[in-house]
Amino acid sequence: MTSLPRRSAPAPPLVVGFAVVAVVVQLLALYWPVVTVEGPVSWTDKVVHLLVFAVPTYAVGRALGSVRTVVLVFAVHAPVSELVQHFLLPGRTGDVWDAVLDLVGVTLGAAALVVRARLRRC
Repeated sequence: MTSLPRRSAPAPPLVVGFAVVAVVVQLLALYWPVVTVEGPVSWTDKVVHLLVFAVPTYAVGRALGSVRTVVLVFAVHAPVSELVQHFLLPGRTGDVWDAVLDLVGVTLGAAALVVRARLRRC
């Protein structure tokens, strides 16, 4: 992992706003008591899990300017969210494969941050 180039100024409000919205959507998707995800194919729920971690990882990483911090936070949050769903939320169940896809989402979000940082240096 690498840190993104340090900014001398805080992140622009639009970047911070996007990060806040991404985290709020993530929290709602993960902790809403009953969620029914229906789609044309049976793996729609898995795609949602991937995106619900990839987008906030990227957005918060941009706002904070740190890949390591954001990966650590979201990588811990992935399995914890599945445990909370399984043990504390009625009508929800935890799934190991959801946690795996959550971690893949964290990886993709972090990779996008690193690629963006390297492209900006060129």
